[in-house]
Amino acid sequence: MIIDFKTVSTSGFERSPVAEALAGLRANEARYFWNKFKVQFETFPVLTKAELMSDIEALLERERGLIFSAKPLEIAQHFLEDRILWTHVFYEDGLAINVLYELDNPKKRAVGLKLSDGMEIPAELVNEFKFARQKSKLAGTIRGSYFTLKGDNEDLIAKWLQNLK
Repeated sequence: MIIDFKTVSTSGFERSPVAEALAGLRANEARYFWNKFKVQFETFPVLTKAELMSDIEALLERERGLIFSAKPLEIAQHFLEDRILWTHVFYEDGLAINVLYELDNPKKRAVGLKLSDGMEIPAELVNEFKFARQKSKLAGTIRGSYFTLKGDNEDLIAKWLQNLK
């Protein structure tokens, strides 16, 4: 589904207790992609990208021991002209994660964590991360944090790039 950041829709997030805020967060990401890269932000139900979701879960567990109890609802993956591979996952509880992987710059490889307005910090993150606040017209107050990828993820990235073709 192509995300329209001008008309925020809760489509796909109806089961979320923070559906409006999560939809605003997704729209905020879509607006960023359009303004920065002139690329439409497209998401898919996680069930249609089960292998990719499994890879993301393995990456999070390997890098930081993170296993989220919330159900992932939507996933997006974009390969941008600047040789940036960017994957997003939106969870039912309002959590959104993104894996940024710049192929040519090892210092720009990280996982971003964003919390929708109104959601509690997930138990998996409570003592591990500090969250900065950012205001968004689309999403209200977004709380965000990140961590740098340290492991060797070249095989995983090569697989993702192959699957994009």
